[in-house]
Order: sequence, then C-alpha cells, then structure tokens
Amino acid sequence: MTIEWRYTTHPNLSVLSLAGHLGPEAVARFTGAIGWALARGTGPVILDLTELRGWSTDGQAAVVQAARQLAAEGRRLELAAIPADGFLVPESTHPSIPVHGDLPTALTAHHLVPGDQRQWYSDEWPNATTT
Repeated sequence: MTIEWRYTTHPNLSVLSLAGHLGPEAVARFTGAIGWALARGTGPVILDLTELRGWSTDGQAAVVQAARQLAAEGRRLELAAIPADGFLVPESTHPSIPVHGDLPTALTAHHLVPGDQRQWYSDEWPNATTT
C-alpha cells in the first residue's frame, strides 16, 4: 500500500496532506512530495496526517528527514493529526517539529486568512473531484 497526497499553497504557508499508509514502500513517493513542496511554496509546511491510516518506523524516519531537508532551506515542518497507531520520536539532532491536534488548529496557529491558494494532488487522492 502506498500514499496519496494533496499539496496546497497559501501565502507564506503550505499544506501537504497524506492519505493511506506511510510505510517503506511509500517513502520514495513521500520524498517526492516533499520535493514538490520545496519547489513550489514558501514558509512552513504543515504535514496534514488526518487521512493517514498509519505509518511505520521507516515512514516516521522519512518525516524526520523531511524536517531536516526543509530546515536546510530555511523552512519548518509542522505536523497536524498524528495517526493513532504511532508517535514521532526523532533523534535529538533533528529540527524541532511542532505538532498540532488537527489541521484547523495548525492553520489557526498561523493566523491564516482564507484567500489565494493553489492545489495539486495525486491521481487517487480521496474525493479529488470535490477538492
């Protein structure tokens, strides 16, 4: 099983939403989505895990690596809605990764005002015709 993703840019903030299971077979796809976020957005990236059914230790390690990659570009990774079957325990040398209970809380923390946004998503993103 792999993941599907949706990427939304807002002024000075991006949201990368995942659906499925972030296991070893999905790490390359996740890494590609992080590359997409680096190329197309500015500011922090909120990783929305609301639709993620679970993640393996490899998936969690990929999230920590994404935080490092974003930090190297002067950007921060934040998490929204960690899956119930997992937790993130990165090593002490990683950048700080703020965790929000859900996406609305994360967006509120950034005082996001609805406005200009662009959105891309993978072919099998859930409800793609309604987003």
